[in-house]
Amino acid sequence: MLMMNNTTGALTGISLNNIGKKFRDHWVFRGLSFQINKGDKVALNGHNGSGKSTLLQIIAGYVSPSEGSVTWNAASDPINTDDIFKHLVIAAPYLDLIDEFTLEENIDFFIRLKPIRKGLSKNDLIALTGIDKNTTGQFRYFSSGMKQKLRLTLAFTADTDLLLMDEPLSNLDQAGYKWYAEMAEKFSNGRTVLVCSNMVKDETYFCNRHLDIEEFKKPNSI
Repeated sequence: MLMMNNTTGALTGISLNNIGKKFRDHWVFRGLSFQINKGDKVALNGHNGSGKSTLLQIIAGYVSPSEGSVTWNAASDPINTDDIFKHLVIAAPYLDLIDEFTLEENIDFFIRLKPIRKGLSKNDLIALTGIDKNTTGQFRYFSSGMKQKLRLTLAFTADTDLLLMDEPLSNLDQAGYKWYAEMAEKFSNGRTVLVCSNMVKDETYFCNRHLDIEEFKKPNSI
């Protein structure tokens, strides 16, 4: 279940209370309890298929757990499930931008949905991506690396309490790894950050806590 409460102030932490998720009769993970505090940088580690992305989507409020509960804590009352999206941004391969839009159109659309950090403009975001500002083609024709840099730039620069990233180094080359490190240093301070990683150190080097989802793999039963 997901805890349903009123939105009150900024996100101060997330409580995962005996979380379990199953599809049909198969438990992906079970008995997962973990406290995430404001400002934590948490690496969600696990092999492919271990349930990292599923857990991230549960934390984002996109997916309900099969058992247990999630509480998004605020200064007084916990945050309502219907309102948690206002406090977070997520960058993941399965959450894409609009193929028919140009670079500028995608940024304009995103800014209408999520506020960006004060002092930043659309041109600043374009510059941060490293993509030529004169690029006018549709997003569908961008290289996979360009697409990933735009996804990550929008997530890093969004003015949200919680930043969620799923395998952020996907489709980036070595220069992209350096770019990612610079963005993480610049835009992760003061935020709670969760990074799903297939145990790639370059993705989670700045994390101060680690949650290994393999520890919550249980023998399957109905």
